[in-house]
Amino acid sequence: MGHKSIPVLETKRLVLRGPKPEDYSAFKATFASYRSRFMGGPLNAYETWMLYASEIGHWEIRGYGMWMVHLKETEETVGMAGGWFPAKWPEREIAWIIWPDKAGKGYALEATDRVRRYFYTEGGWETAVSYIDPKNLDSIRLAERLGCAKDHAAPSVDGNDAVYRHPTLAQLQGQTGHGIAMEIAHYQDPLFKPKGFAID
Repeated sequence: MGHKSIPVLETKRLVLRGPKPEDYSAFKATFASYRSRFMGGPLNAYETWMLYASEIGHWEIRGYGMWMVHLKETEETVGMAGGWFPAKWPEREIAWIIWPDKAGKGYALEATDRVRRYFYTEGGWETAVSYIDPKNLDSIRLAERLGCAKDHAAPSVDGNDAVYRHPTLAQLQGQTGHGIAMEIAHYQDPLFKPKGFAID
């Protein structure tokens, strides 16, 4: 299938670009840390290298994949968000990860909302899921803030993950999408200080 070029996506605070070799160090540090415990980690150096190679190769094989999330102001990376559909996955997934020291600023919400809208409007997707470890309460909370609902009828990857179904494009054009946009706008406000719940 392959891809001609990976599109660059933007939000008010973020620039999303395809993963490059020079972005590897932050990825490696995260997947070697406790942060990655719900995604098969922590990983050793070889496992981390293989996973990052697959992040880059996924774009060639599927024509879409995970973007590296950069801050517009500083160009530093804060995480990844995008599409993920390796072998064994029952259907296409929207996934995200934020580096441990960048959590709590709404980057995952802002980036994931942007890539989902891209897949729906430019990629022709009609639906998507996120496979989440039931113990990963922060990611479950984020999925719910993105308008996802637990899909009990959908097959999971290995029986140990919960499947959260993303709202459709039509749903995002209504009240659900307006609520997400309002929350993202709060995070984009430099005076906003979130409190009261676990966030990513």
